Amino acid sequence: MNRARAPANGKIGRASAPYLLILPSILFAFWIIGYPIYDMANMSVHAVNRFGKTAAFNDFANYQRLFSHQLFIGCLIRTLVWTVFVVGGTVLLSVPIALILNEKFFGRTLARIIIMLPWAVSLTMTGIVWRWSLNGQFGMVNATLREFGLQDTPIEWLATSTAAFPILIAIGILVSIPFTVTVILGGLSSLQADVFEAARIDGATAWQRFRYLTLPLIRPFLNIVLVLNFIYVFNSFPLIWVMTQGDPANSTDILVTWLYKLAFRYGELGIASALSIVMFVILLALTITYAALAMRNERSTA
Repeated sequence: MNRARAPANGKIGRASAPYLLILPSILFAFWIIGYPIYDMANMSVHAVNRFGKTAAFNDFANYQRLFSHQLFIGCLIRTLVWTVFVVGGTVLLSVPIALILNEKFFGRTLARIIIMLPWAVSLTMTGIVWRWSLNGQFGMVNATLREFGLQDTPIEWLATSTAAFPILIAIGILVSIPFTVTVILGGLSSLQADVFEAARIDGATAWQRFRYLTLPLIRPFLNIVLVLNFIYVFNSFPLIWVMTQGDPANSTDILVTWLYKLAFRYGELGIASALSIVMFVILLALTITYAALAMRNERSTA
């Protein structure tokens, strides 16, 4: 009987070994991520002074003040517009760039390096350079336009909401391209060339090869860049803060920059905590929804 049970016990041990090995990492990650979320959720339902000390339970008053705040809806809409346009524009530009860089041509290595170089520069430094370039008095953009005779009077690019927010979106797309191109290029490099050669011999056009072969095969990589870029851009703080600090008149504020103002400029830590939880819930819900839709599409096409 003991001999019969030994193999079964051995199988159970081998099956559970991977889980036991990763258990410390899971517990550590859960503590690193879970405790701040718990602490933030606790602060969001209590009265909090500007030094972060919690008092009595306030019956969700922080959430009521947040949802009734005059800036909340505007910041939420701008955050969604900012995220959708930056992520969408990044993917639309990165796919053709990656396709070009995947082809064999003279100077391809140099071109790849040039595309990826901006990734090595911090967003804070990028924001400083662009803010200097767009300065209305001595900025490089106005100087260039004046040099070519395209305009005589200087333009304050970041002084009006109608110009500042679209400019921020365009710069957000530019700084997101290197990472996205890198991921898509990695996906393209893993594809089998024989499949495309057979399609070319069968008479498939370049568009047909892209639509029916390339796009479905790199879809997992597109899912990765969509989810990661959505999270990064939704929480993108340095670029907007360095360039405009949410001005003029909060017209370029998104949720994360307004959160910073609430917490560290106005001392409203209770409302800031409630906003953090709301942002976490929005990101979690959208990520789970997109992941579920992507998995359903994969199962339907399998």
